[in-house]
Amino acid sequence: MAAQNSTPDRQDPTHIPALGTLMVDTGHGNRAGEFRGLAGPYWSLRPVIGGPEWEAAPEQVRPPTPAERLTAENARINARSRRGTGW
Repeated sequence: MAAQNSTPDRQDPTHIPALGTLMVDTGHGNRAGEFRGLAGPYWSLRPVIGGPEWEAAPEQVRPPTPAERLTAENARINARSRRGTGW
């Protein structure tokens, strides 16, 4: 039986995710970000709370675990609350 919070498999670098898909960059300390597009051979990711995009090597990007997804969604909601944008 697999562990509930096991790390998902790495992303297939030939499969390009849909814009806005939450991904985790293992090359940058398991940093979570939304897929924003291609930047040459790299993928552009943007923090879920806003901020500058960064480039990630596709072979170092993977889907988030359920816990990582929850953490990212909570961060997004908290950031919106602080900015006063609500829903």
